[in-house]
Amino acid sequence: MIRLFIKEYKSWYILYFLLLFLNFLVFFLVHLPLDYFITAGWVSLGFLLLYTVPSYLKFKRKIEILQDFIYVNELNDLQSPSELAYLNVIQKILSQSDLSQQELIKQKENLNQMIKMWVHQMKIPLSVLSLMDQTKAYDKVEGKIQLFKMENYLKQLLTYLKFSDYNDDYIFEQVQVADLVKQIIKSYAYVCISKDISISISGRCKLKTDRKWLSFALEQIIDNAIKYSKHGGKIRIELKSDSIEISDLGIGILEADINRIFDDGFTGFNGHEHQKASGLGLYMTKKVLNNLELEISITSEVEQGTKVTITKSKR
Repeated sequence: MIRLFIKEYKSWYILYFLLLFLNFLVFFLVHLPLDYFITAGWVSLGFLLLYTVPSYLKFKRKIEILQDFIYVNELNDLQSPSELAYLNVIQKILSQSDLSQQELIKQKENLNQMIKMWVHQMKIPLSVLSLMDQTKAYDKVEGKIQLFKMENYLKQLLTYLKFSDYNDDYIFEQVQVADLVKQIIKSYAYVCISKDISISISGRCKLKTDRKWLSFALEQIIDNAIKYSKHGGKIRIELKSDSIEISDLGIGILEADINRIFDDGFTGFNGHEHQKASGLGLYMTKKVLNNLELEISITSEVEQGTKVTITKSKR
């Protein structure tokens, strides 16, 4: 500890002995009695000791606190401007660390919730396929639909995991939205045929955006429109220069749920009733669209249908 103290305050002691030597030199050059110099030296040494002892005790206490402290409150004995500045830095670092820790805990909880809901979703198509196998009444179209659902659920989980670890995975280019929509609808052909759902596309829309992530967002919206449409329902997709509108005549959304449907894990009354939604599709959709500088809004009426509108952000 003494070695650390000397290292910390060595500049002061070097200055002291330098001044002492200069005093000796003055006494020697002007031929003053050395007894005076010796007396002055002892007096200055006494003052040095009066400074050194409390300084050493304070330094020792400070080092012990810094070595052993657990809570920031234990650093209250540090009072010098430089010490307070260091304390402020430590508090900021610990505060940022706490926020990061809380964020990690929240992400873990969200992931656990997502996996639980995902497992629950996967049980439905698996149960249907298992029942077909047990009864030997395999329906080719229904089988493909159930496999398609499982593939979509798996894709959604993988996308969520990738989205949680997002790191600027966006490539902006000119995209014909109609081409993306047609590709998505084509992949849902079996589902639409089984429910006798018709989908119409009108207009054109060209955006500078990321093709993959916009396709993901549109697929989530179209998937919901098909999923919650009644048998024989109609879905209308209108492409405009400044917006994309997707309307259905499905079960609709309760007015009380409209402002919460973009929350992580929220399914709402109709979602619980049908037991088909993970509650993450629209949450991720909104996040993705925000990153693409697009905005999403929803209007809906129970048993009348839902209209989803995507527009260019005004930011």
